[in-house]
Amino acid sequence: MKCFVGIDVSSEKLDSCFLDDEKNILCQTSYVNDTLGATALKKQILQLHQIYDFDKVVIGMEATSMYSYHPAMNFHQDEQLQEIQAITTIENPHRIKQYAKMFDTDKTDTIDAFMIADYLRNQHYTTSPVKEEKYMALQRLTRARYQTVCQLVEVKQHFIENLSYKCNTLKKELRDAPGSTTVFSAAIMELFTQDLSMDDLAQLPLDDLADWLQKKGRGRFKDPQDLAKTIQKAVRTSYRLDKAVNQSVDIVLSVFVREIRGLEKAIKDLDKAIEDLVQAIPEYQCLTSIPGVGKVYAAGLLAEIGQIERFKDQAHLAKYAGLFWKKHESGKHSRENTPLTKKGNRYFRYYLVEAANSVRHYLPEYQMYYRKKYQETPKHQHKRAIVLTARKFVRLVDTLLRNHQLYTPPRSVIEK
Repeated sequence: MKCFVGIDVSSEKLDSCFLDDEKNILCQTSYVNDTLGATALKKQILQLHQIYDFDKVVIGMEATSMYSYHPAMNFHQDEQLQEIQAITTIENPHRIKQYAKMFDTDKTDTIDAFMIADYLRNQHYTTSPVKEEKYMALQRLTRARYQTVCQLVEVKQHFIENLSYKCNTLKKELRDAPGSTTVFSAAIMELFTQDLSMDDLAQLPLDDLADWLQKKGRGRFKDPQDLAKTIQKAVRTSYRLDKAVNQSVDIVLSVFVREIRGLEKAIKDLDKAIEDLVQAIPEYQCLTSIPGVGKVYAAGLLAEIGQIERFKDQAHLAKYAGLFWKKHESGKHSRENTPLTKKGNRYFRYYLVEAANSVRHYLPEYQMYYRKKYQETPKHQHKRAIVLTARKFVRLVDTLLRNHQLYTPPRSVIEK
């Protein structure tokens, strides 16, 4: 006899349903989502185990971010539950939702708990995907970094938009000038957030502006004189704002510059914390041995994968990332254009795609594969080619992590 415990987790409650392998409800109750509630739920499992002597106990819940993390880790690490070899699993909410749709039932917390238990009863669950704490700790950092980078990109977009109101030709002039810089250079951002009007900038002596740029740029500009000319050209050819709008734009630009600097510092702090933590994970060296995979990509991949043993093979690993395409056949017809499912872990998919895009610049095998896929279609060439390259990259990641080995070039490359 087997027992399947479905738990519908919310911020306040753990609605639970205990099913046997004949779909009989052994117990159905609700607990508070805290240590006391989790302990009471565990005691209920142990009491039923004493009565029925289960062959297997599976405790499952949906992945609901921070709400499911604590109870899942609590049950996974509990010594008494380990003694009866209970399996704790966190499942994809989308799959359970699709499973529940087949029965066309009402949606309540009690019914949701029953559906989770029944989903487990039908052997759909994965094998204990709860990660070790070192991977969860790393994941907190890498996901925070990803979210901070997204915030930085958004703030920079708003900065460019408002800078275009103040000096609409600056971005174009800097882009066209050889050996120039970007609008996000510290010197450029400070220059256009000072108490200087556009006319003041236009009339500033060229040598003075060049000296100021070189000082603020810490001597990094190869030709500050040309850069000063480019900036003054952009200033002279740009439209002028009236006083009220100009004041508003200046305030907005100053706020965004402070936010950009704060986010950039936050990313550096996160990078330092990631680097300190990832050194303790042996698999880190396996991934950084791949040309083009740096510490950020390696840490992001490890944080989302956890123990590679959680996955049966590379196909399951790719599916976890949402890098798979469903077959669509009817009779003798087979659809050629099948969309990417994207039903997996979006953070994992992001790091795989970004890492694959970097690796193709270093490894000829991946460069050739990318070009081949790029030339196969006239639409969305880069997007399609890089996603397929990422799918190929999954096999390499899986092999290195599963065998605990460093990357070695193919024999043909070594011989050359």
